[in-house]
Amino acid sequence: LLLLLLLFLLPALWFCSPSAKYFFKMAFYNGWILFLAVLAIPVCAVRGRNVENMKILRLMLLHIKYLYGIRVEVRGAHHFPPSQPYVVVSNHQSSLDLLGMMEVLPGRCVPIAKRELLWAGSAGLACWLAGVIFIDRKRTGDAISVMSEVAQTLLTQDVRVWVFPEGTRNHNGSMLPFKRGAFHLAVQAQVPIVPIVMSSYQDFYCKKERRFTSGRCQVRVLPPVPTEGLTPDDVPALADKVRHSMLTVFREISTDGRGGGD
Repeated sequence: LLLLLLLFLLPALWFCSPSAKYFFKMAFYNGWILFLAVLAIPVCAVRGRNVENMKILRLMLLHIKYLYGIRVEVRGAHHFPPSQPYVVVSNHQSSLDLLGMMEVLPGRCVPIAKRELLWAGSAGLACWLAGVIFIDRKRTGDAISVMSEVAQTLLTQDVRVWVFPEGTRNHNGSMLPFKRGAFHLAVQAQVPIVPIVMSSYQDFYCKKERRFTSGRCQVRVLPPVPTEGLTPDDVPALADKVRHSMLTVFREISTDGRGGGD
C-alpha cells in the first residue's frame, strides 16, 4: 500500500510542485554523477593518478546537459593558447558549472578544488584519479605550499589548471570579489591567464526560488592575459583587471534573460 501511495504521490508532486521538481532534479543530478564516477573509477585506475584521466570524466559527463534540456553554446574557444601551460579563471554560480566546464575543458587541464571534495565518495576518488588538485582553504600555509607545487607542475608537466577565483558559489547574478591565489600562481609560473565566463543561469535555475527548468547557457572564452614580467606586487591590479573584463562580458551575455546574447 505504501509503495502504491508513493507511486501515485511522486508523479503528482512532479507535475504540481515546482519545488518538488527542483529537489528531484538536483537529487538525480548529484546521484547520477556519483554513479558515473563509480563507472569511471576502474577505467581511470588503469593509469593511476593522471591528468589524462580527465578526458574520461569529461566524456562520461558531456551527456548530462541533454537530460536537463540545457543548451550550452561555446564562443571564443580559439583563444586557448595551443601549446603552453596557462591558468583558467571562471565565474562560479552553482554545481551546474560542471556542465559548462566539461563542454569547453581544454586538454591536460584539471580544476583546483576544495579539499572536502576528496571525501565525496566515488566522485572524490574519480577526481583524485583525474589529477584534480585539492586545497585546504582553511589552512593558508598549506594552500600556499600547494600553489607553489602547482606552479612547478604547470611548467614541468605541461598542465593547465582551472580555478574559480570567487572561492565559493555565487547565486546572486553577479560576481563576488576575486581571491588572488590564481593570479599569484600565474605570475609565479609566468604563464597567461585565460578568463572564461558562463552566462547567468537565472532563466532556468534559481536555488532560492527552487526552480530548475530547461534553458540556454553561453560559455565565452576571453583572450589570454599575459603575465610575463609581472611580479607579486602587480597581482592586485591584475586580479581587478581580469574581474572587470569578466564582469563586463557576464552582463553582456546575460542581459537578454535567456543566458546568452550576441
